[in-house]
Order: sequence, then structure tokens, then C-alpha cells
Amino acid sequence: MSDIPYSTIIVSGDDAFDFLQAQLAADLTTLVRPSDGHNDEAHEHTVGKPLLSAWCNPKGRVICLFRVRKTGTGFELTLPSDLTDAVVRRLTMFRFRSKVDFDVGRIAAETLGVSGSYEDWRLANLQAGVAEIMAAQSEEFTPHMLNLDLLGAVSVSKGCYPGQEIVSRTHFRGATKRRMLRFESEAPVAPGDKVALDGRDIGEVLNAIGNELLAVVPVANAGDALTVNGIQVENRALPYL
Repeated sequence: MSDIPYSTIIVSGDDAFDFLQAQLAADLTTLVRPSDGHNDEAHEHTVGKPLLSAWCNPKGRVICLFRVRKTGTGFELTLPSDLTDAVVRRLTMFRFRSKVDFDVGRIAAETLGVSGSYEDWRLANLQAGVAEIMAAQSEEFTPHMLNLDLLGAVSVSKGCYPGQEIVSRTHFRGATKRRMLRFESEAPVAPGDKVALDGRDIGEVLNAIGNELLAVVPVANAGDALTVNGIQVENRALPYL
């Protein structure tokens, strides 16, 4: 299998858990102990199984998505390679006196969950409604716009982390008017293309593979006659909506 454009940030040191718990939006306790069935935010996790987590800026915009895995010596954060260097620099800025170290390594396809081709893996994620955030989409969307609240990738109860106040306010006010939805197009489109209604831009394509795409649009317009570059797109169901 050819190389995939993902890397892993290896986080080690005595303070690795506390540091990451204060930075990432998901509750990492679900990685170090099985869920007891009473935490509605958490999916079942065991040591070694990855947890999807957002890392947000103070304005509540998603810098990147990590697949976080507990290892014997710390944690591995898997993310797209085009974001890795910038993310390591930014994490280092928040280290202060914490006893934590960062190293960048290559990721094995099997660890990421790629058993066939990378494109097949991407398409499966798209159809499952799991966004792929590359450098071009970094700090553009809130977790709720990306449905991360529905995927266990953010917590509103674990305590403070960057952007937590905005994430919690959106959650408790039920103010999610724009979400990532799945569509099929009559012809291929590209990430960053605008979604239009009656000639007016109302959303943006996030991921696109062939004639399938994820786009962030107003939920109220999901069933309307939407177009991308004049190409008709039709809403398709997501498994969790």
C-alpha cells in the first residue's frame, strides 16, 4: 500500500494525560477506562482503540481532528500530514511547565483503520459522516457544524479546554442551525466550492470524492434545490441524523 497523507504526534511524559485532557475537546478518560454506560457523551472505548477528538481554538473553531490512541507510554494523535508541523508548534506553545514531549512519526495504515485503499477509507468516512479536516479547512468550522457533538468528539461536561464555553453554549441553547450534511452531485465538485440556493451562496463543500460530498449548509435548506457551481446536488441520509 502506498503512503497515506497522515502522521502521528507521539505525546509522552508524566503530564501527558492532564495536558491533553485540558486541550482536546473529547473526554480522554474514555480511553483509559471503559465507559460505565452512564456517560451519554462517550462511546465505548478500550485501551488501544482510537477516540475521535476535536482540537479547537479559543473562538471554538476546529483546528484539526485527532484520532487519539492510548499507548503503553502515552498517547498517539493521528492527523493529516499537512497540519502536523503547525499543530506540533501550537501544542508546544501551551506546554509551559508541563512534563510532556512531542515527537512526530509515520502512521501505519492499519492503525488508522485503512484496510483497503486510502480512497476507499475516505469514502467510507464520508458516507458515515466523519469529516476529514485538512489545512484548507482548519479553523473554519465549529464542532457542531461538523456534527462532532453527535460523534463523541466533544464533551460539554469534562471541564475547560480551548473553545469549551462556545461549544457548551451552542449545545445547551440548541443553536445549531448549520450542519455538515451528505449530498450526491450530478458531476464532481471540489472542497471549498460554494453551495448555492437560487444563486445565493449558503454553504461550502467540505469533502468530496467522485460524486459524493459533505457540505456545511443551513439544516433548514437540506431538502431545497441546492447547486454547486451550477451542478445539482441532492441530500442523502447520514447514519446518525
